Amino acid sequence: MADPVDRIASTIRQRQAPVPDHPLNTIPNDIKPNGRIPNTPLAASTISFLLGSLFSLGVFTSVVGGYESYWWSTYQLGLFVAAWSAFHWGEFAVTAGWNLEKCSVDSFLLDNGSMYHIAHGTALVEYLITLYFKPSWKSYPYVTTAGVVLILVGQVLRSTAMIHATTNFSHMIAFKKQDSHVLVTDGVYAWFRHPSYAGFFYWALGTQLVLQNPLSFVGFVVVLWRFFYFRTRAEERALVKFFGDEYIQYRRSVGTKIPFIP
Repeated sequence: MADPVDRIASTIRQRQAPVPDHPLNTIPNDIKPNGRIPNTPLAASTISFLLGSLFSLGVFTSVVGGYESYWWSTYQLGLFVAAWSAFHWGEFAVTAGWNLEKCSVDSFLLDNGSMYHIAHGTALVEYLITLYFKPSWKSYPYVTTAGVVLILVGQVLRSTAMIHATTNFSHMIAFKKQDSHVLVTDGVYAWFRHPSYAGFFYWALGTQLVLQNPLSFVGFVVVLWRFFYFRTRAEERALVKFFGDEYIQYRRSVGTKIPFIP
């Protein structure tokens, strides 16, 4: 029978051993996870399960037209929940499938800053308050339909951009050029200079059309425009440094397709 001390020492050595290269690992190269969410396969699978459950509940709620016994449970809210959960699951899924070296639990983008969650929380508050006091203001189905179209277009555009760029895509701005870093100008990048940003911009505005939130819609336009304006300026300074005239020529010929961001 093994000595208890030897068994404890053996267990410690196993835990301290280098993590083998395995498909279930979520340890990215050169990017340190924030650490606020455990970066483990268990955490990733649990989050995926919860997001999938929310998506299913949202889709079912929208399909049945909401539940009359709960005034707040509308098909619009169901669509919003489905779109939100699908977006976050898709961020991780696409990163895991086409950019594994940068994949971690942070790829869900759930730890996306307090302002992100405040914005969506404010949108929900506006929706519920308006729905309670002025339900007639939420009775324009064509506005919600336009929002669904914008959500789908934005989601497809963002996911396509991430898939096409593969390892050249990063959720964080790269200020140091990697050996594998190349300038992508074909595919969706031939039409949009920053397709992932444009995709998120229109996806987010679509969510507010689904909820028929005029105040949050305007707020999202202002906040997102300001965020992407300064983010693209910072990123493009790095890209000019990386690729020089090649990027400058590309920037002249392809726009961002985000209003007033050249």
